[in-house]
Amino acid sequence: MGRIWAWARILGGAGILVFLLWRLGTGAFLDGLRVINGPALATAFGIGVATTIFSAWRWCLVARGLGLRLSFGTAIADYYKALFLNAALPGGVLGDVDRAVQHGRDEGDVAKSVRAVVLERTAGQLVFLAIAVSVLLTVPSPVLTVLQRHGFVAAVVILAVALAAVVLLLAFRKLRQGGSRVAAAVRTGLAEIRTGLLARRNWPGITLASVVVVAGHLATFVVAARAAGSTASLTRLVPLMLLALLAMSLPLNVGGWGPREAVTAWAFGAAGLSATQGLTTAVVYGVFAFVAALPGALVLIARPLARFRAATAVRLAAPISPVPYGLPATQPAAAPAPAPAAQSVPVPAALPGRELVRAGA
Repeated sequence: MGRIWAWARILGGAGILVFLLWRLGTGAFLDGLRVINGPALATAFGIGVATTIFSAWRWCLVARGLGLRLSFGTAIADYYKALFLNAALPGGVLGDVDRAVQHGRDEGDVAKSVRAVVLERTAGQLVFLAIAVSVLLTVPSPVLTVLQRHGFVAAVVILAVALAAVVLLLAFRKLRQGGSRVAAAVRTGLAEIRTGLLARRNWPGITLASVVVVAGHLATFVVAARAAGSTASLTRLVPLMLLALLAMSLPLNVGGWGPREAVTAWAFGAAGLSATQGLTTAVVYGVFAFVAALPGALVLIARPLARFRAATAVRLAAPISPVPYGLPATQPAAAPAPAPAAQSVPVPAALPGRELVRAGA
């Protein structure tokens, strides 16, 4: 089943890209490559460095809150490696799986490390959703226009989501009081949320890091829009870019490509801008994101080389001693000395007195 779902995600993202090529042509994609210049690329790369550092800091806070050791330097290197794998491989999550498993093996607890990565990504998504909802409900955008035209439907959807959240909370509370494995897992999860995310020493830093990461992604989108030739104001662009970032969280993508381009093209067109320009902006952003993740490729190559050099140094430091010339490689074992023969003890002859006693009897 997992393999079918993985192929469905890849084919879904590829299908979206094929549809965009059919509707808008190849010009928007090619323009996204032609409009990129050195200063814009350098700016996007610098923003990527900042967002990666704050993301790694957020991961450190969560992991240490769960009792795992994670140095800041290791977290930055692993996060860069994860970003590169997410950008280079289909699905967009294999890099996070890799850093969770690798850290878990180093710490001897893969399950807890996986939960730490899940909590870290969830915290970032929750902060991003809070920012996105606040902006989309207050700043004029295609989303706000749709909500105003279809207010009743939007209210029903919001009410349904709220009811679902209440049902989930009640279900978790009931499971927490049970004695099954599911109840134990729920209790463990809630306890780790308290210690990893909601602890007083953690949540301010996690919130700050998540806000900086969202601001970095938006800034990269603004640089991409300017490189694509858009002169729209920030208040007009930010809601459209939040929609694109929301689309990036959908699992139907090929290395991050697919829903992002489709939603950006629709949002630009619905806002009165050019859909082609929106697609070009998304393509430029995709190139910027890939370039910002390239240090992860260096980490991916450098670590095996470092392990190989370490193993070679160990072999050179402790060479095998050669056998001296003239001596056989192995000395035959000396034959064990024969055990001394058992000495026979002479049996004394019968005493004559004893025979006389027997005869007299």
